[in-house]
Amino acid sequence: MFEMDQFSLKGRTALVIGGGSGIGREIALGFRSAGATVLVSGRDEAKLDSVSGELGQVVRASYPGDARSVSGLAKLADSIEADHGALSILVNSQGTTTIKPALEFSEDEYDAILDTNLKSVFFACTTFGRRMVERGAGSIINISSLAAHSGWAGAAAYGASKMGVAGITQSFAAEWGERGVRVNAIAPGFFMTDLTRERMPEARKEEARRRASMKRMGELHELVGAAIFLASDAARFVSGSTLRVDGGYLASGI
Repeated sequence: MFEMDQFSLKGRTALVIGGGSGIGREIALGFRSAGATVLVSGRDEAKLDSVSGELGQVVRASYPGDARSVSGLAKLADSIEADHGALSILVNSQGTTTIKPALEFSEDEYDAILDTNLKSVFFACTTFGRRMVERGAGSIINISSLAAHSGWAGAAAYGASKMGVAGITQSFAAEWGERGVRVNAIAPGFFMTDLTRERMPEARKEEARRRASMKRMGELHELVGAAIFLASDAARFVSGSTLRVDGGYLASGI
């Protein structure tokens, strides 16, 4: 029988990579409100320390590091296990993009996007997933994108990376399901973040609002419920899924 406490994350330890700002920060704070012990990792130590303070925990929560480094991920996993024991939940929220015509992309620009958005997600999943598989329990949530569902001019490399995230999410779910590890993704639509407020052209914002069936952009806190659901026992038979949180953007068609 279903009970509401299945949404609780009490007694679980969660790591949010990319947790220093934006979507990652919001999910980290949401997990804490759901009862989890929450750890954040990323490249900006000052931002991580700020979020750590917001989490209000007595344990170490800030773990600076570069998820693009496979050896760095291994050290991160060792440090977290030494400090906190087994990790229950992993969120991969790291990401970057460059918007420009595909014909103008350099190899370095392409590598910068794929290394952050896909390679680091792949190896974060395998680094922490290996330990989850050995224990027979764990939940991994990857932050995908609407770009995993449809191509957009000027975002070819970004789209390739996010379609890759959708692919590895399903593949890992298929491989690890019988070992007790669930792997899912969230595909956010257009959300009002500091970055979009400052850098997104007003015409693009208006298009995002027009295309969404709800006729607005999302607020970051509106992603948190989806993340808590996927991390919790309420979703214990959910794996290999991508949950779109897009205000009906894709539902509106072409």
